[in-house]
Amino acid sequence: MHLRTTALTALAALAAAFGLAGPASAGQPGRDGGAPGDVVSSASTSFHPLPGQPTNTRAWHITYRSTTAKGTPNVVSGTVIVPRDGRKGPRPLITYAVGTVGLGDACAPSAGFPYGTTLEANLIQQLTLRGWAVAVTDYEGLGTPGEHTYAVGRAEGHAVLDAARAAQRLPEAGLKDSPVGIMGYSQGGQASSWAAELHERYAPELDLRGTATGGVPADLLKTADFNNGGIGAGLVLMAATGQNAAFPELDLDRYLNDKGRGYVDFMKKHCVAIDAVAGLFRKISDVTVKNPLYEPDWQRALRSSDLGTRAPDRPVYLYHGVIDELIPYEVGKKLRADWCAKGATVQWKALPLGEHVLGVITESIPAADWLAARFAGRPTGGNCG
Repeated sequence: MHLRTTALTALAALAAAFGLAGPASAGQPGRDGGAPGDVVSSASTSFHPLPGQPTNTRAWHITYRSTTAKGTPNVVSGTVIVPRDGRKGPRPLITYAVGTVGLGDACAPSAGFPYGTTLEANLIQQLTLRGWAVAVTDYEGLGTPGEHTYAVGRAEGHAVLDAARAAQRLPEAGLKDSPVGIMGYSQGGQASSWAAELHERYAPELDLRGTATGGVPADLLKTADFNNGGIGAGLVLMAATGQNAAFPELDLDRYLNDKGRGYVDFMKKHCVAIDAVAGLFRKISDVTVKNPLYEPDWQRALRSSDLGTRAPDRPVYLYHGVIDELIPYEVGKKLRADWCAKGATVQWKALPLGEHVLGVITESIPAADWLAARFAGRPTGGNCG
């Protein structure tokens, strides 16, 4: 039961990311002269998968510079975790993208790590037990001023890449020149896949060895339609709330009825498990006076955040459950086909008995093993052919 509960919050995001702007340039300075990945602040913290559970790690809460989906500078929070094993010199660094935790600042992964309440922490501990450092972004607006831009793909990708930069620029962490891997599932799969696609143009100086990503909502309109009338309809509203935070000109409020506004207000104030949010209601029409997802401005925004429009420049391990009840399996297959057609190196794995919740657990070790092979310098040809 604990593992299932742990998996539930690692999962998902659904539907509706709206990256309207083109990618920011690599190392583009902010308005005050700082660059993406620069550390703004750091303070010692602690990392506990369960309350009081020791991990023999050092950890720092950081804030660092990143870039919004519109290409403007922002500041994001996160955590850098390093095993306390006496190792000198560069070690593998994973920039880890978590799944759904909620919209309030108290839901940020960094807020829960000291208390053992961040529910993906046991998966992260699997990585630190390998001797790897881990940088965990809180994403834009989750732990920093402003609203959380939940499920906004481009902003997530920037935050993931800049977390790795910030970890390398944190002197006390000793991670300068560390090789980098990217890892995430569902919402984290969206974020890690965006990071993989953006790496070449946004953060080419990172020695990226590969990306392990699963349960990816690569086509957000299809994912929203799949969940309208199904068990994940509540997550569509949560994701739409995140898009409105990033792009207030979309004006979500004018589409909501009183029930919808009440749900949005609740979600902004509470940390919510994915299963609870998903089951709030069954149809988007239950909470709207008009479905915004079929309006031209929302559709343009959704389509601009689709994955598969460019090839990752490093190998990818991509996996998806065949009976995934939240993110359609066909969406994962299409992402594989799109990346393969563009010449990417993709190791694809279908999970025959994998529904959405179990995917993150069953593949956590195989995905990490795949990354370990990349860190060891072993080549992979993928299985696109």
